[in-house]
Amino acid sequence: MSKFFSVSHNSKKSKARLGKITTAHGVINTPSFVAVGTKGTVKALTPSILEDIGTQVAFVNTYHLVTHPGSDVIREAGRIHKYSRLDIPLMSDSGGFQVFSLAQNTRKARVRADEEPLVVKISEDGVKFRSTYDGRLIEFTPEKSMEYQTDIGADINMAFDECTYYPATHEYAQKAMDRTHKWLERCIKYRKDNPSAHQFLYGVIQGATFEDLRKQSAEFVVSRDTPGVAIGGVSVGETKKEMREQVKWVSDYLPKDRPVHLLGVGQLDDIVDLVKYGIDTFDCVEPTRLARMGTIYQDGSKEIDINKAIYKKDLTPVDQNCDCYTCKNFTKSYLHHLFKQREILGYTLATIHNLRTMEKLFVKIRKMIKEDAI
Repeated sequence: MSKFFSVSHNSKKSKARLGKITTAHGVINTPSFVAVGTKGTVKALTPSILEDIGTQVAFVNTYHLVTHPGSDVIREAGRIHKYSRLDIPLMSDSGGFQVFSLAQNTRKARVRADEEPLVVKISEDGVKFRSTYDGRLIEFTPEKSMEYQTDIGADINMAFDECTYYPATHEYAQKAMDRTHKWLERCIKYRKDNPSAHQFLYGVIQGATFEDLRKQSAEFVVSRDTPGVAIGGVSVGETKKEMREQVKWVSDYLPKDRPVHLLGVGQLDDIVDLVKYGIDTFDCVEPTRLARMGTIYQDGSKEIDINKAIYKKDLTPVDQNCDCYTCKNFTKSYLHHLFKQREILGYTLATIHNLRTMEKLFVKIRKMIKEDAI
């Protein structure tokens, strides 16, 4: 086992396992949920609140941070941990998902009073697009993605990949996969030529909804021996059945000695099943996004809409089985009031609860793995 990742227990019932990812900014006990802090902030929360919740790791978005404030600004500030005061392990994506989603968007962005396409050019070398902030031309190539991620300074980086749109043809999915593999080789070379002592690179498995491509991609990516492996291009419009099949197809190819991250997946009803396939970390915006809409988790498996009138006079805790700050101090009625009045505190309190619910779920999952229950 490497110093970066170690496995302490493999379930006798599935491919689930207990592990530890060791970074310069702390240890992640796996399986773990990765809170999404897209722009260098988990929306509505201070870093100290995240610590109180027990959040182990967060995910920042390279595309958004490059467009604003710029990776150079973050580098000059001492990199993302110092800039944001998020003193926990951080992951950064490659920018690939956002860049390629722009290519599928037929809308025009109004830039400097003129209508300009968001994506200017896609080639085997990379992508050029216009920033929706100020209209400047930005280029993403494997090397540029690595450079930006080095500037940002997150502990774990994703290789630049093409996230295939859904539904894609087999022909296009194969071209995108081949491009992703070539780009992975270039990311690896860049990292070797420009080593960073505390950053760890993950190769990304693609292949869309095609079993042969998924398995081919898994074999290729795992063979490149990056410190970690990620599964990308899932939960992009396909059904839950299709999403789970994509993970199942590659499960036999996943490394036993390196961590595996599933990009963009983390709904409550998905996690336990996917842990069984050997997934170590999950990132998903849903817990925080739902919280800001007033959708609050209950008992780790249900949801309530705190905006509904039935909660106006409900003076019981948000969730009687929860130990978070919100549930220990406030009632459903108060949160209902905050959301109806559009008070920002409501978003904070709901987000605290939803993220704490995720942390408690993963504590339970780790216990079940230790007991060979899953």
